[in-house]
Amino acid sequence: MINDTLNEADQKMKKSVEATREELAAIRAGRAHPSMFAKITAEYYGTPTPLQQLAGFTAPEARVILVQPYDVTAMPAIERAIRDSDLGVNPSNDGKLIRCVFPELTEERRKEYTKIARAKAEDGRVSVRNIRRTAKQSLEKLEKDGEVGKDDVTGAEKRLDGVTKTHTDEIDEMLKNKEAELLEV
Repeated sequence: MINDTLNEADQKMKKSVEATREELAAIRAGRAHPSMFAKITAEYYGTPTPLQQLAGFTAPEARVILVQPYDVTAMPAIERAIRDSDLGVNPSNDGKLIRCVFPELTEERRKEYTKIARAKAEDGRVSVRNIRRTAKQSLEKLEKDGEVGKDDVTGAEKRLDGVTKTHTDEIDEMLKNKEAELLEV
């Protein structure tokens, strides 16, 4: 019973950490990279579709991303979706490829991205702590129902706290790396 609760909490925390990792990867640093387009969707035959499913992405230079649509008829929709996104880039279309040239990041923009990264990391930590609280309540319910003893629950809570600390430390480390990447000129 206790191990099931702890394992479930650990799995959910890992998913929260992974989601935070993806959120941080989508924030632009000095180099342009295809994961920046992960959250963007375009209308494709009346359905919002992720750009990753509509086109291939390559980064031939540090500040350039080439988008090659699998279906040429989707090109205007992809171009519109990129233009309307918060990437701050104006895509150019040559009939076969969409070229996205990212401007150099200003100091002000870097600080803004750092604030966004901190907010996303805090969201991840809050998510991990919420999972911890839910697992702790489950453990307390097991004790209250008389299924396990107080000592077992106390030991399980210590293990749960250790797992929680491991995952929040991982998020903190990701944030530290992202901040260093953002502030690097």
